[in-house]
Amino acid sequence: MFELHTATTAEMPANLLADLRRLCEQAFDGSFAASDWEHALGGLHVWVTENGRAVSHGALVERRLVCSGQAWRTGYVEAVATAAEFRGRGYGTFVMQRINEAILADWPLGALSTGKHAFYERLGWERWRGRTFVEAERTPDDDDSVMVLRTQRSSSLDLEGDIRCDWRSGDVW
Repeated sequence: MFELHTATTAEMPANLLADLRRLCEQAFDGSFAASDWEHALGGLHVWVTENGRAVSHGALVERRLVCSGQAWRTGYVEAVATAAEFRGRGYGTFVMQRINEAILADWPLGALSTGKHAFYERLGWERWRGRTFVEAERTPDDDDSVMVLRTQRSSSLDLEGDIRCDWRSGDVW
């Protein structure tokens, strides 16, 4: 039996945060850096437990993006992971559906960076088709990795323009 949970970083005990970090590290086969976990902190966490064990996770944090010349307060998705032995059961979908609900309720725009476009596209996310930047520096390696979830407030957003994020350590997108 599984359960879906939601809490802010501040509401969560340290041992649960440590469990979720380990889940992400294992799910990403060692390519989940300390900075990746840092990016996931300070916002909303959504996770699934099965028989008391955390098996899937995603986080939603605030970022400011400039999209096609317009600044947006953005709900940015981080650290979406499901333990290998629990994949294919819909847990990642449940996590992202809850995150989508939070974005649609509280944010003008949602964004994330991924190489797994099909998973997010079936949940309503769209590929950003323009060029990517971190502040004024071009990040061509990130082109075609950024996806957005438009809300009622951002429904007319032009996905062909440039998109800029703020600088941060580790992966900027």
